[in-house]
Amino acid sequence: MAKEHVAGRGGCQAVTRRGFFQRAADGLYGAALAYLFSRDLFGSSGLLAAETKRRVYDLSPKPPHFEPKAKAVIQLFQNGGPSQVDLFDPKPRLDRDHGKSIFQEIAQDVSSPQSAGGLMRSPFKFKQHGQSGIWLSDAMPHLAQCVDDIAVIRSMFNDHPNHEPALFKIHSGQLLPGLPALGAWVVYGLGTENQSLPAYVVMDDPLGLPVNGVQSWQSGYLPPIYQGTRLRSKGSPVLNLHSEVEQPTQVTRLQRDLLIRLDRIHQRKRPYQLQLDARIASYGLAARMQLSASEALDLSKENKKTLEEYGVGKEPTDSYARRCLMARRLVERGVRFVQIFINGQIWDNHNRIDRTLRAACARTDQPVAALLRDLKRRGLLDSTLVIWGGEFGRLPIAQFPPNKNVKDAGRDHGPRGFSIWMAGGGIKGGTTYGATDDIGYAAAENPVSIADWHATILHLLGLHHEELFFERNGFKEKLTATFRPRVVKEILA
Repeated sequence: MAKEHVAGRGGCQAVTRRGFFQRAADGLYGAALAYLFSRDLFGSSGLLAAETKRRVYDLSPKPPHFEPKAKAVIQLFQNGGPSQVDLFDPKPRLDRDHGKSIFQEIAQDVSSPQSAGGLMRSPFKFKQHGQSGIWLSDAMPHLAQCVDDIAVIRSMFNDHPNHEPALFKIHSGQLLPGLPALGAWVVYGLGTENQSLPAYVVMDDPLGLPVNGVQSWQSGYLPPIYQGTRLRSKGSPVLNLHSEVEQPTQVTRLQRDLLIRLDRIHQRKRPYQLQLDARIASYGLAARMQLSASEALDLSKENKKTLEEYGVGKEPTDSYARRCLMARRLVERGVRFVQIFINGQIWDNHNRIDRTLRAACARTDQPVAALLRDLKRRGLLDSTLVIWGGEFGRLPIAQFPPNKNVKDAGRDHGPRGFSIWMAGGGIKGGTTYGATDDIGYAAAENPVSIADWHATILHLLGLHHEELFFERNGFKEKLTATFRPRVVKEILA
């Protein structure tokens, strides 16, 4: 029988061929055992060649395309369509031609022809304010004190006269449901600085959801980790945030470390399941939020003067004031995008516009102005972009209720021309840009599309609208879709 010689501790040791293969089998068993351990304990395939790099979608901070002006966004969304001709855009012709019929010229935009009346003057008084001389009506006395910090765009336009499609358009860039919202795009592009708080926070009204429900802050085809996280403005920010049983810190830490390891093993066996990734990430975030969220939203840490300035503790401002103040506390702690919604659509003033619009302003005007002053006082306004506006405006004609009482008149939806304002992070304060026609019906001078507006917001955050995309089915999906928007540089500082 042929013999092999191998080196041993005692010199040369004769090994039979059978002995050699017995020893080799021992090595195979060991390799198999190592493979099983690496797979079961560490989630590895055990084979280096089989380890493929998978793209990780997370909320870690990401570099912008260029130097940004703003680091965070607070969007104060006014559901229903605030009337531009009663708030920001005075029209002398409405006074002069009050009652004159122009129905034939605008019939395509009137949803209820049987209730349409003639031109209707505004029941509010306009006045110029601040060093910039921006016009505002007396419905917003608090914002009037901050006009030198805001830029009013009077020439916005939308593509649909109904709330739901118009809301899809202004939040996600198209008239279709199921697409990623602006906030989701922003955190997809930039991540967030604070890993213990959500990157994209939504604070809806305790009185009820907006008209489109939760669809206004979805992630759409983007990985679900980028959708908005709803935080409550009263009570615990998130339900079931705290453990029912208190445990020693070391025990809790060991539990979390074990869960993290088990989650990683589970993920590696199931690559490209973005819903799973988002669920695991959300549980990890919830654990980190147990301290951070409660502290961030604890208004008892604010002094009495600040609470009074916002209108906390009194009606009708309390709820909106709390959420505006919480928004400041969140961006102060590194949250990237905060949205504040109002219940239903309180700006949908189809009747009694003198009363219903003034009521909407009474709930929101003081808190909004206090937010601007507070951000500015703390040195945060320069790095925080504040946005105010709805999905469209109102028509310049009267809309009568069934009783045909002139005193009960309101205004129908007006998508062709409306106003929004922006402040902070790179905005040139004290600016008025664009104009509607002489009755406030349609954008006439320097019209600004929703895509233009989105591109401008992204630009202020250091993101180029063409370079922020998500590859899907061979197509580079973008917030601005296939439109060719322009950045509205005239309102930039």
